[in-house]
Amino acid sequence: MNKTIAIIPARGASKRLPNKNILPLGGIPLLVHSIQLAKANSSIIDAIYVSTDDVSIKKIALQYGAQVIDRPDAISGDFEPTITSLQHALSVLDASIENIVLLQPTNPLRPENILKDCFDKFQNMNCNSLFTVSSNDHKLGKIAANKFIPFNYEIGQRSQDLKPLYYENGLLYICKASSIKQGKIITEDAFPFVVNHIFAKVDIDTQDDFDFAEYLYSKKKKI
Repeated sequence: MNKTIAIIPARGASKRLPNKNILPLGGIPLLVHSIQLAKANSSIIDAIYVSTDDVSIKKIALQYGAQVIDRPDAISGDFEPTITSLQHALSVLDASIENIVLLQPTNPLRPENILKDCFDKFQNMNCNSLFTVSSNDHKLGKIAANKFIPFNYEIGQRSQDLKPLYYENGLLYICKASSIKQGKIITEDAFPFVVNHIFAKVDIDTQDDFDFAEYLYSKKKKI
């Protein structure tokens, strides 16, 4: 029985950075970093699936030990949300699946032990979902009518006195299969797992993003 599975959604088409999911990072295709993370946590992950519409991605996924779910073209468009690929995956897999670990290939660098630490918290909190966040220490604001309107501070306030804000960093999501079926990856009781690590700043969508990831990967053993 596959109680907890990892799903890696990896479409073939990418506009701003062509073929980004299979670009080599550290000598292996981008999506393989997520496959390897799941394989390194076999005590948690019972099976690894790559959901894709692309033949090249399918070949690489199989080569590195993942199973493949052929994603229909109808849910592989540029504006298709991740939830539909997860719902499709569950519709073709074993009904006994309890938990989904979502690993985005565009977040290839993750702190050591992150999956174990997150899964332990997910179980201990007895929540329906968990996702990783990072703190933001910038002075944020909006621009309206050519005027800057502070959002999280007052003009003249010291940065160290800011009330903490957090952003969804995309490193890792865990969710009960029942919640995915209801259309939710992040549920109302979702636990925000704080990860303040430089790897959380990597989310590959452009060439600059990829270059930054390559730089960090080259320094990985020193971080």
